Amino acid sequence: MSDIPKPISSGRAGMLSLTIKERTALYAAYLPFVKRGGLFIPTNRPYQMGDQVYMLLTLMDDPNKMPISGKVVWITPSGAQGNRQQGIGVQFDENEGSNTVRGKIEGILGNAMKATRHTHTM
Repeated sequence: MSDIPKPISSGRAGMLSLTIKERTALYAAYLPFVKRGGLFIPTNRPYQMGDQVYMLLTLMDDPNKMPISGKVVWITPSGAQGNRQQGIGVQFDENEGSNTVRGKIEGILGNAMKATRHTHTM
């Protein structure tokens, strides 16, 4: 399987759905260098820095969708250098749900967070 999370689907403007089924894909999407954490979301929908984003996140084999909100802090445009995936980096909002999601992601990644492999943003 690919290291790219499943593309975004949208039921309405501003609501995104992201499913990450592999640890390597989660590593590539997670933004640990952003205060409160965040995720890279592949999308070709236009966004601006600071836009508020709402998403339903599904991680690994967990059937539960976790609602999370955040703001756009990174944009990788179409045709970016190095054939990088087009999409946005979303910084998690400061709330209990975001803290829970960040804790779950960091628990899954464990020692992999110390790796120096390339991600979707760095």
